Amino acid sequence: MKLSAAFNVRRGDVISFVGAGGKTSTLLALGYELVDAGWRVLATTTTRIGEDQLDLFPAAVRSLTREAVADSLNRHNFTFVYDEIHAGKVYGPALNTVPWLLDSVDADVLLIEADGARRLPFKAPYPHEPVIPPETTLVIPVASIAALGQPLDEAHVYNPEAMIERYGFYYGAPVKSPWMAQVLRDETLGLKGVPPDARVAVFLNATPESGYLRARARLIARLVLRSPRVSTVALGSARAADPVHEVQRPVGAVVLAAGLSSRMGQHKVLLPWTDGKTILEHILEQLILARVEHIVVVTGRDAGRVRAIAEAYDVQTAFNPDYATGEMLSSLQVGLRALPDRVAAALAVLGDQPTIQPRVVQQVLMAYAEGKGDIVAPSYQMRRGHPILIDRRYWREIFDLPPGGAPRDVINAHADRIAYVNVNTDSVLRDVDTPQDYEAERSRLSRE
Repeated sequence: MKLSAAFNVRRGDVISFVGAGGKTSTLLALGYELVDAGWRVLATTTTRIGEDQLDLFPAAVRSLTREAVADSLNRHNFTFVYDEIHAGKVYGPALNTVPWLLDSVDADVLLIEADGARRLPFKAPYPHEPVIPPETTLVIPVASIAALGQPLDEAHVYNPEAMIERYGFYYGAPVKSPWMAQVLRDETLGLKGVPPDARVAVFLNATPESGYLRARARLIARLVLRSPRVSTVALGSARAADPVHEVQRPVGAVVLAAGLSSRMGQHKVLLPWTDGKTILEHILEQLILARVEHIVVVTGRDAGRVRAIAEAYDVQTAFNPDYATGEMLSSLQVGLRALPDRVAAALAVLGDQPTIQPRVVQQVLMAYAEGKGDIVAPSYQMRRGHPILIDRRYWREIFDLPPGGAPRDVINAHADRIAYVNVNTDSVLRDVDTPQDYEAERSRLSRE
């Protein structure tokens, strides 16, 4: 996946890179990627970079006249602007120059190295750091997975004292995944100085394509995403030809538990399933095992009993006043509206599908994280099943469907954006609509 896609870069963005472990490499990789896409890219620093790093840019301009910068940008499409070179260090222009650059030069994006780390893989800022311009629209905190297991000392980590003072980490102890996550999501450390309206996309650099360290990076990403300020955590390697392996974003689940269950004769989600628990309890446990963070149970019939079950799992509920129509659409609309604004996509989970499996949910989530599709569905022998993941970009179309419409109308309208995950179980196709279905599934369950 491209960095620009992972970070959701937009024309007009002012992007500040902070942190440690690959800021310059990430800035350069993104810059060249955007140039290849036909963008005009301006770059600078609000701190300093090594003089040897100037050679990595197609062009560098010291003069801050509009003509000089524009001429370089016209010829090279990617230009670094600086103020002076002293003792092997390149210093950027004054912070108040950023508005001038934005107003005077016809660039599509401005990339800014806004922090220093002495080329170490992980950092906490000193009081004077970072130097993020207030015009910044996107902040990219960077940390290298290479820091994991390294001693928490000055030789391996930039300003470890700040981490120790804040969290009580042990000096010299190996850096742990939760430590990195805590620092990255802390608004006095990894998120220090981020403008209130800026988007935040963390980059975990030096993440391998597979293996233990990628799993560690994924854990860090999920912990970082507990901060409401972070919308995205990308895992990858800035120096790779395909720099992003996966992008973790907040994903929710809407459990459709509001129906009349007219064919069953009693509310399906309240029927006993296994280990003395109801179908709804079992479904919620499977979603929690799959590490789905934001779950909404849509209620209707027997709303009080359903709500009590959800609350026991610390899960949000939303009442569908139109549940008596028996249509899935209104319940999905209610559930999607109840999810937090920061949720990027949601799983539509059937309340009468107790055969849901965490590993299938994880497969669907991974396909989305790897950018395989904006809509992701499990498939068994060429038949589409549930749960189906739907990116937020399609929610408006679901909200706008007329009465009598169905979510599949939106899904089928974007067939080219669907990623199918082939699974080896027909559980994605089975539900319990009738007493016969229920007895058959209970019988199957007892045999497994």
